[in-house]
Amino acid sequence: MTNGETVRAAIEELRKALGSLENALDMRFDRERNHVEVEGEVRRVNTDRSRLAQELDQSEFRANRLEEVNREVSRRLVTAMETIRAVLDR
Repeated sequence: MTNGETVRAAIEELRKALGSLENALDMRFDRERNHVEVEGEVRRVNTDRSRLAQELDQSEFRANRLEEVNREVSRRLVTAMETIRAVLDR
């Protein structure tokens, strides 16, 4: 092999090595981009979960309050019906 051929072969090997390095870097950047996207999605899911948990707590509070009001209305209706019966029985 002559010096020129040796240099050309070395340059070709260098090109192949640089191509491999570029491919490896591209794959690494893609993984990093995917990782960042996944982290963002996890943050969004956690935010949604927190919001939904808070809404659930508020709904449970309202449901309990409505249940209490319902019992009070029922009690008052029973009292009113008993009063009306007592007046009608006289």
